[in-house]
Amino acid sequence: MIKTLLTAVACVALLTAGAPVKSGYDVGDKVADFKLKNVDGKMVALSDYKNAKGIIVIFDCNTCPYSQKYNDRIINLSRIYSKKDFNLITIQPNDPKISPGDSYDKMKELANRKDYDFPYLFDETQQVARAFGATNTPQAFILKRSGNDFIVAYIGAIDDNAKDASAVTNKYVENAVNALLTGKEPEVTKTKVLGCTIKWRE
Repeated sequence: MIKTLLTAVACVALLTAGAPVKSGYDVGDKVADFKLKNVDGKMVALSDYKNAKGIIVIFDCNTCPYSQKYNDRIINLSRIYSKKDFNLITIQPNDPKISPGDSYDKMKELANRKDYDFPYLFDETQQVARAFGATNTPQAFILKRSGNDFIVAYIGAIDDNAKDASAVTNKYVENAVNALLTGKEPEVTKTKVLGCTIKWRE
């Protein structure tokens, strides 16, 4: 009997060891609340958006050339969709010790220079980026409202041409948000992200 039990425990241990470990949110997952410091010094939480129909969360930074290419497009997304109660939040996840141009003071400079009308949050501990499973900047997560919760509806790139905004043929984020605003699910829920890898703490 004892031998049988030990064998069963060993089998379970082997199966568990071989199981993939989930890293970050997937489409359909509920997003846990978070609170981070904005460039204006105030704390911003996901739960602050009680009346939002959804949230566009973009992990972004100052220094990545891809982020710089997308900067005006991100500003424009906020201007279009904040009027429709679908707000935009950007989160800077890079460790400033590795990427000094992404320090909190440099974040404030960029937000002031570009006249951001949306939060630019500093993920100092990188816990939010890890919770989302973010890997790159810029990387978009679209969250849809479901009762009191936010559910991931899209993960990936902002559009299909990082280098040239005028040559974009598929506006992934806009298409997904437009679908959600009309009560539909996005046709495309995941795309490959092109950008700079997040600079994790050593």
